[in-house]
Amino acid sequence: MNKIILAAVALTAGMATSAYAEMTVGVSWSNFQEERWKTDESAIKAALEAGGNKYISADAQNSAAKQLTDVEALIAQGADALIILSVDKDAVGPAVDKADAEGIPVVGYDRLVEDERAFYLTFDNKGVGKIIAESVMAAQPEGNYAIIKGDKGDPNAAFLLEGMMEVIGPDVEAGKIKIVGESFTDGWKPDNAQKNMEQILTANDNMVDAVLAENDGMAGGVIAALSAQGLAVPVGGQDGDLAALNRVARGTQTVSVWKDSRVLGKAAADIAVALAEGTEASSVEGAVKWSGGEKGVEMNAIFLAPTPITQDNLDVVIDAGQISKEEACEGAAAGVKACE
Repeated sequence: MNKIILAAVALTAGMATSAYAEMTVGVSWSNFQEERWKTDESAIKAALEAGGNKYISADAQNSAAKQLTDVEALIAQGADALIILSVDKDAVGPAVDKADAEGIPVVGYDRLVEDERAFYLTFDNKGVGKIIAESVMAAQPEGNYAIIKGDKGDPNAAFLLEGMMEVIGPDVEAGKIKIVGESFTDGWKPDNAQKNMEQILTANDNMVDAVLAENDGMAGGVIAALSAQGLAVPVGGQDGDLAALNRVARGTQTVSVWKDSRVLGKAAADIAVALAEGTEASSVEGAVKWSGGEKGVEMNAIFLAPTPITQDNLDVVIDAGQISKEEACEGAAAGVKACE
């Protein structure tokens, strides 16, 4: 097991016996309608309830302005700590200012809130980008590549791209791979990704050999655009969405990099409670100093390790309960061992 995951497990185990009074943790979701956040929420709520703590939340619905008012409302409701899944890295600052003025600690959840006052908890997103590119490149080592990036306001889009380019960059320079299209996707929305992919296909007379998509929802939009043109090429994504895992089994998606949201959510809840109880951010079990953001701000952070899911190891997510065998294997391609 990855040592950082072990640290997170030790962290959560150590906090479960807290004898402090009930804490209220407020969670500001950027876009709760996205499938994966429901798994995260369940993990956060379960961890808080197990420790006798309270969960409150708000959905910003992809509005940076609403997220600021949401944070104010969560504070007014008595939040002792905040977990913020930011809509926009450049617009979230006033929310941290408000929390800081009230003495309320902030956990930047999954997406970077680049502020030394916030604790950063996420998976290794640069590593996720590398895994996506490595998996797609193994299936299609050369040719015309398209890159469908996430929302421009989310630092994760840049981290993922950085990891991808570490893998394919040398072959791009050597001329083995040509990037024929690259676009940001507003709100990480699948329909926007589909439109971006359609435009790339039109601009290149459908001559696209592989696609690196920065999450599973967008990969679904990409595959819809490809299918409409009768195309089937290697496509990578991440999140372990149920639909994506089924696409992996069917063979329409090459890889989904699974970030176990249950581990992330539990760790976030326990870190938030610990900070609310007075633990220094630098003393959180497993915390490291990190300054890899756009501004170079030094922060306390924990990075969890992701797992690539392909047809060869689909059993990993089935055995973990992320998806049932029936859901994963519906319409599966021949030879997928997990579905036999």
